[in-house]
Amino acid sequence: MRSRTVYFTDRGIEELASRRGDEEVTFEWLAERLREFVDLNPDFEVPVERLATWLARLDDEDED
Repeated sequence: MRSRTVYFTDRGIEELASRRGDEEVTFEWLAERLREFVDLNPDFEVPVERLATWLARLDDEDED
């Protein structure tokens, strides 16, 4: 079994899941929220870009 490291961000992820876990969203909606977040917090441009790229390429790992 792979051990899981707990990061500070897990609290925010858990809050997101508990507050909005029953909602359905599109990737278009998510992309727009990420753009808004970066507009308001330009220092996070690189991490948000890395997250978006990682999400976009998840299926690519299965093709190796």
